[in-house]
Amino acid sequence: MSKVILKGINKYYGKVHVLKDVDLVVEEGDFLTLLGPSGCGKTTTLRVVAGLETPEKGQVIIGDEIVTNADKSFYTPPSQRGLNFVFQSYALWPHMTVYENVSFGLKVKKFPKKEIRFKVEDALERLQIREYIDRYPSELSGGQQQRVTIARAIVSQPKLLLLDEPLSNLDAKLRVEMRAELKRLHQELKTTIIYVTHDQVEALTLSTKIAIFFEGKIVQVDTANNIYNYPVDVRVADFIGNPKINFIDGLLVKDRDGVKVVSPLGEMIAENKKCEDSLEKKEVTLALRPEHIFISDEFKENYLECQVYSVLPAGSETLIQFKVQDKFIIAKVIGQVKFELDQKVWIFFVKESINVYDKVTGQLLFNV
Repeated sequence: MSKVILKGINKYYGKVHVLKDVDLVVEEGDFLTLLGPSGCGKTTTLRVVAGLETPEKGQVIIGDEIVTNADKSFYTPPSQRGLNFVFQSYALWPHMTVYENVSFGLKVKKFPKKEIRFKVEDALERLQIREYIDRYPSELSGGQQQRVTIARAIVSQPKLLLLDEPLSNLDAKLRVEMRAELKRLHQELKTTIIYVTHDQVEALTLSTKIAIFFEGKIVQVDTANNIYNYPVDVRVADFIGNPKINFIDGLLVKDRDGVKVVSPLGEMIAENKKCEDSLEKKEVTLALRPEHIFISDEFKENYLECQVYSVLPAGSETLIQFKVQDKFIIAKVIGQVKFELDQKVWIFFVKESINVYDKVTGQLLFNV
């Protein structure tokens, strides 16, 4: 069993409250990513699970075993938690070959030589670096060294694998390649993985679930699709997505057919949402993803007239900024398109793609 449960984890560094009542459940076989800006508590949470940090309050349960109980000052050593940790740095022994680096842990545990050889070769084969088995780290590229590090972590078939920004030292091309390798590896091994990153693309492409951190608290745990499409608050919506989501000020008013949302994007009825008195004339923020905006260079019924402010070609896609009633919004179009500055165009969006947030609290109210 490799289910992981965190209950009420609190961690301090001196007077700094780093983790604040963190509750989290990682199901067996999950690839869960801890995502958030720098300094939000992601790595500290990972180290608490590993036993490398001791919280002042809370419990960590791995499988059926309580490995941390801060209230009773009980902390199972990292070596007895049945997990492996991949750090941001490669941490390979320079005087050892790839085979010696990967086999080291198995030798310590006194596995038979034939079994060690089989396990090491299998791990290297999975990561497509079998041919480098007799090389030293200095003879490998950064991407190859990171593969060796991961091979060393999986060779003992741990029930739980922890990875702390393992791809951050690689260039963009290698990061894409390694994401594919990690995703394939997870699907093959079925190992429970907890992964730390500040790169939202990594989180969205790799994860079965994502936990969003802000200032030591988890604000949303969900699938990648739900995190992207239904952010629980404005902070999450603003953090997820590239280019950033469009925010437009609006107002809720009562309508006999439901709630009417009034904004520079026009008037929209949320038919299935009753307008309670508390919502009447409430100031809200509308959130609309750039890729959910469609553009026409000629008039179309139900399209919104606007003006092109700038065009930003980016190779495989084009970003276009519009001016709508003195408000700026950005659309993303796949491919290369041409528009003139100040050109009049018409845009359309599916209203169901718009989320409505309370302007004061920032919390999601409903999806139009």
